[in-house]
Amino acid sequence: MAMASTAGKTSRGMTREEKKVIFASSLGTIFEWYDFYLYGTLTAAIGAAFFTQYPETTRNIFTLLAFAAGFLVRPFGALVFGRIGDLVGRKYTFLVTIMIMGLSTFLVGILPGAASWGIAAPVILVALRMLQGLALGGEYGGAATYVAEHAPDDRRGFYTSWIQTTATLGLFLSLIVILIVQNSLSKEDFTAWGWRIPFLVSAALLAISVWIRLSLAESPTFQRMKDEGKGSKAPLTEAFGQWKNAKIALLALLGLTAGQAVVWYNGQFYALFFLQNVLKVDPQSVNIMIAIALALGTIFFVVFGWLSDKIGRKPIIMAGLALAIVTTFPLFKALTRAANPALATAQQNTRATVTAAPGDCRFQFNPTGTRKPLTSCDIATDFLAKSSVPYDIVATAAPGTAASVKIGNETVTSYDAVAAADKATSNETAFKKAVNLALQDGGYPLKRAPAKVSDQKLDAFVAANPELKLDAAAIRAGDKATVPTEQAIKDKLLTADDAAGSPEVAVYTIPGAGAFAMFADPAAVNWPMTIGILFILVLYVTMVYGPIAAILVEMFPTRIRYTGMSLPYHIGNGWFGGLLPATVFALSAYKGDIYYGLWYPVVIAAMSLIIGMIFIRDTLGTDLHAKQ
Repeated sequence: MAMASTAGKTSRGMTREEKKVIFASSLGTIFEWYDFYLYGTLTAAIGAAFFTQYPETTRNIFTLLAFAAGFLVRPFGALVFGRIGDLVGRKYTFLVTIMIMGLSTFLVGILPGAASWGIAAPVILVALRMLQGLALGGEYGGAATYVAEHAPDDRRGFYTSWIQTTATLGLFLSLIVILIVQNSLSKEDFTAWGWRIPFLVSAALLAISVWIRLSLAESPTFQRMKDEGKGSKAPLTEAFGQWKNAKIALLALLGLTAGQAVVWYNGQFYALFFLQNVLKVDPQSVNIMIAIALALGTIFFVVFGWLSDKIGRKPIIMAGLALAIVTTFPLFKALTRAANPALATAQQNTRATVTAAPGDCRFQFNPTGTRKPLTSCDIATDFLAKSSVPYDIVATAAPGTAASVKIGNETVTSYDAVAAADKATSNETAFKKAVNLALQDGGYPLKRAPAKVSDQKLDAFVAANPELKLDAAAIRAGDKATVPTEQAIKDKLLTADDAAGSPEVAVYTIPGAGAFAMFADPAAVNWPMTIGILFILVLYVTMVYGPIAAILVEMFPTRIRYTGMSLPYHIGNGWFGGLLPATVFALSAYKGDIYYGLWYPVVIAAMSLIIGMIFIRDTLGTDLHAKQ
């Protein structure tokens, strides 16, 4: 990987055309990431619209599968559009990718739901998601290559770092737009139709981006190569069929982008997931905290891009990997203490023990969200893991014996979903309630929602919940609502047999008697500390991501640059990064420790640090015009 030195060249400021190139490329890429993130943030509303015919659990599974489809096809988009970009040109290729991305997103906003179009609606939705993923796979490589080939050799890190801000700014923009729409509508209206507004807004963003990009010229480096007749006739074969180039792509993946991806996804996406799903902080507060951390940290993409022009790309990326490796565990433990101190205390004082038969407990890797726990041990550990409860597994029970969960002085027996399929719902309800009561006694921050109970079911409900010390007569003497029997049956408040032909049913609302939920007390959340920790995680992201575009484009010759850099980037970020949440949860469930899964990003980052330090050369000083 020899490089032509640019030492001794005098640095100059940006020309007007170069500023326009950076602005157009960055703006368009921000909008593409904005489009991509909308789907992930609005998963619940999309599931309700397009998979409404399924139960909520199944609905969420299909929605996540559609989201995953966008990640899985990104490398294929890199191959398709990378090849076109190296054959036809940078400008027109990434003009096509933004039009595909923008139109796909806009169509999601106007696509009728399953209630109107039936099965066609979710099928079209998945197709649009795959088009988004393909377009994103071609967009980043095109934008980074286009900017890099316009940049002076001694300022390429600074120029391309503006592209690196786009993923974070796209996430930031999507969060802001969603928050504005949520605060402008009632919760019911937002769920019914308001979630479509952020998708429709993308039409205006698309129009602006296309208009600006149409005014740009082709990359001067590519145009010069094309005029000289030195372009590649078969970019894919040349990039990956020849070992001298395939080796560069392999090193770029294992020594750079895989580690960069896990640090990035851990610091921005898993931190959001951890706060919301593990620490149980309310989603709106999480979005605000993440948005503030991103607003504070985004400028450092440019800072580290600029610094890479002074001291090199490799030292900054490797330093970011090293810092993430050393501090990931302490930072996430500190995040727990800051965001949900009651949960942190309970985890320290009360640990569960799952006693199961040998072979009953399995590794629950579930990247698509389609797998449901079936054995009594898997059911128990899955519930405990999702409830953020640490536990130990003791495989000493006799074969065929159902697993049991011991919390403090309470022991709760689990159930086998296959052996007792006819009683799955009642077994699940009884098991979860018993475990939650034991956790509540153990100091875990749990609250119960109000329960709606029909008059016909009231006596049985009081008898089934002795811990609440309810008085049926007192409840009947209090406030009640009168609901049409048909609606009560639909809401599962009673069965048709219970109704006994009555046109109306009395329904009582009993506070604190419904489903349990782990929660973070809003008054106890340490906002400054939480945002500070998130900022540090974002800072690591800027270190590994800020200079990555410059080093990738400088590693590959012009004739195959678009193709060569795009594939390792999207395999690293689409697969190593995209699988991070599922892998972290599976590892945590396997060990019974909410932090254990963090070994995944730490180990992958360590791999990239070792390979990068040994095999990756710093590319500072590369002359792209000479590297054809």
